[in-house]
This record gives sequence, C-alpha cells and structure tokens, in this order.
Amino acid sequence: MTVDVLKKVAGRKVSAAKIKRTAERILVLLDQKGTELSLALVGNDEIRELNRKYRNKLAPTDVLSFPADESAGLRARLLGDVIISVEQAEIQAKQARRTLEAEVEWLLIHGILHLLGYDHERSAKEAKIMRALEKKITRAL
Repeated sequence: MTVDVLKKVAGRKVSAAKIKRTAERILVLLDQKGTELSLALVGNDEIRELNRKYRNKLAPTDVLSFPADESAGLRARLLGDVIISVEQAEIQAKQARRTLEAEVEWLLIHGILHLLGYDHERSAKEAKIMRALEKKITRAL
C-alpha cells in the first residue's frame, strides 16, 4: 500500500506524516491493502478553483475526491486522489467544536469512501450507509 501526501499549505497544524499514517490505517480497515492513494492538503483558493473546474461550483469545499481511471492497467490498484482544504477544515472544526486533526481525519475518511464508490448525494439510503461507515471507521481509529 502506498499513500503519497502533498502538503501545499504552510503554517497549518496538520502533520503530513501523521495524516499519511491515518490514511494507511483507513485503507487497512477498508481492506484496501494493495492500493495507492494520493492525498493533497491545500488552501481554500486552490480547492475553490478545482471545485469550479470539475464541479462547476464557485465556492471552496472541504474535500474533493477524484477516482483513478481503472483503464490505466497499473499493477497496484490506484484508488485516486483526495484533496482536503485545511483552511476549510479549520473553519468547520471551530464550528463543530472539535480539533483540526479530528476534522481532517473525518474528511479523509469521507474522501476515501467516495473513491470506493460511496456517494451520499445519490439517495438518502446511500447517505445513511456512508454515514454509518464513516462513524464505524472513526471509532476504529
């Protein structure tokens, strides 16, 4: 299993090494040991631009997931990319009265589940399934 982390935000209280270990633990919990994941920690300006370009939404978001093209024919199973706005995570952590670390962890779980095909926006039933998995993984970490 390989997790590559790109930290593009300076001065934020998120450890790239710690988030990498957390991602690896999430992948193990989801029985995704032979996979590769790319994770980027960015600011609101960058995620706003990606959200505009790929989702036609003009505001920053907290997390984006981009599944890999399965036709790439790579040896290891490439899951895709998860991009987290640390700036947005800080705002949400304050609103929810939890730590930045807990918020980023939840966003990482959420993003990885999207890469695996879960989608809370398709139906209420799928949203319920995804939320239950998020809670189960959070407790296991």
